[in-house]
Amino acid sequence: MHRRFYVVASFLLFAAAACLAQREAPADSPAFTTVPELAAGFHSLYAQNFEEAREKFTDWESRHPDEPFGYAAIAASYLFEELYRQGVLSSDFFLNEKRFLHGIEGKPDPGRMKNFQIAVDQARKLAKQRLAKDPRDAGALFALTLAAGMQSNADMILKKQHLDALKRLKEGNEYAKQLLVLRPGDGDAYVALGTANYIIGSLSGGARFMLWFGGIHGDKKLGMEQLLKTIDHGRYLQPFAKILLALAARREKKDVLAQKLLRELSQEFPESSLYSGEYAKAMGRFAPTQMHP
Repeated sequence: MHRRFYVVASFLLFAAAACLAQREAPADSPAFTTVPELAAGFHSLYAQNFEEAREKFTDWESRHPDEPFGYAAIAASYLFEELYRQGVLSSDFFLNEKRFLHGIEGKPDPGRMKNFQIAVDQARKLAKQRLAKDPRDAGALFALTLAAGMQSNADMILKKQHLDALKRLKEGNEYAKQLLVLRPGDGDAYVALGTANYIIGSLSGGARFMLWFGGIHGDKKLGMEQLLKTIDHGRYLQPFAKILLALAARREKKDVLAQKLLRELSQEFPESSLYSGEYAKAMGRFAPTQMHP
């Protein structure tokens, strides 16, 4: 397969698939309820206070050692930080066709990636142990979906290991299909399908055809609509959906939508210069280049 669509298909932070399903599983997992400590950790994460976010996630996980979602959150903190440091979560990345289609330049931080791998492996281990006891454990399926999606993201965008990324992408899709049978309509589940639909739909006709031949489809308009579902009904991933939809809107020249979302993000996270800077760019104002040490 063409390297280009390997890259963009793997751009699924927290990859999953969301679709119509038929039964609702009990919301017995922290992934499907608002846990104040976890919500505070995700707020710190989206505000780019990464160490603070990890402290909150790690503290919660230490008191809930059998919950894979805690380790998934810890892994997300390392991955989100590296994406931020590499400038991926910005219009500079999204509006640069070469970077958007081929990923970062250079290499990721080795220490950060090692810690990410440790956390994502532990999330996967705990989730599989729970699935062995109960194949209908929606929390375990969600953790496995997140783990596979984050691994695919890291392998492709950061490490550029294309075959490994595609393997993880397919794995995540399989877990997601099982999850959405148990958890139909969960808002957070739509973020990855929306991302996949938008990015795959942005590819050339030839690349989309090759993905279609392998059973993977894309639709930019549908993808943006699905991201809106997470924005309207999501929990922990709502701000992430706003980031992605705002940047997609910049690409599609839907300036009013981009401005609205970025204004909301800058108001929700006033301590972050990322959103205020992106809002200024969307408004056509000068914004200093973001530094990502």
